[in-house]
Amino acid sequence: MMFNWLSLVTGLFYIVLGIVVIVYKFFFTILEPVIAYAMGAVLILYGIFRIYRAVSRIKDSGNEE
Repeated sequence: MMFNWLSLVTGLFYIVLGIVVIVYKFFFTILEPVIAYAMGAVLILYGIFRIYRAVSRIKDSGNEE
């Protein structure tokens, strides 16, 4: 159960990281704008996926109890 909540927090972290990459165009090195937007979008999408998966697992574990 704790893993599901940790996955939820991790998803939020990926979304914030994606926004930071888009705004500052920096990820360990200065990025070109096109690369920054693409990388930020991928990070945001992955964060949404992690949150969706965590929420569905939390709902499933609630139904089992």
